[in-house]
Amino acid sequence: MEFYEAVNNRKTIRDFENETIPEEILERIISAAFKAPTNDHMRDWHYIIVRDRDTAYRLLDIIPKGISVEDMEALIRDWNLNDSIQQECYRNAVPKQYRMLLDASAVIIPLLKQKTDILHPDNISHLNGFASIWCSIENIFLAATAEGYGCNLRIPLGDEEEYARGVLGFPEDYFMPCFIGIGRPKNDTAPVKQKEISIKERIHWDKF
Repeated sequence: MEFYEAVNNRKTIRDFENETIPEEILERIISAAFKAPTNDHMRDWHYIIVRDRDTAYRLLDIIPKGISVEDMEALIRDWNLNDSIQQECYRNAVPKQYRMLLDASAVIIPLLKQKTDILHPDNISHLNGFASIWCSIENIFLAATAEGYGCNLRIPLGDEEEYARGVLGFPEDYFMPCFIGIGRPKNDTAPVKQKEISIKERIHWDKF
């Protein structure tokens, strides 16, 4: 797939076909992650690929299985989601947080060697490593798209990172930025409408 085609086709996928992804394709996708820029040239990243269903059930058990209509509306109010398109995106995404990962062909757990306190940085430079692994995550999304697959992600909430550490056994000095679900997109799933952005209004030449 040509590069801009992959960029334009990349969408967050929360509904998957029941399909196994060949190991060599997963390795190729993770290889693309290591082509991302890195702040210290060490690329001290690791990726756990969970394919075993029992392990996936245990890993994801901490994630809420759904949300009531009342709680969803309260969330929209509490988070000040005032745009109607934005509201519909959240109404689609929030109830699927558990199922979108469980139904994926695999769950990828990126890990970053934590050399500074990411949650309490002394300055913005202390977030360089954190920024780098997110570049690698975007490469995973684009590589998956180029291979005909799709991804979603969930940022850990509450104790989810420590719970995942207990299930998967990764070291204390590694930080988990997200869960990634990857699989073949379902053919009959309607795309979620996205807000239109005017590129000309967002580009500023020489000054704001």
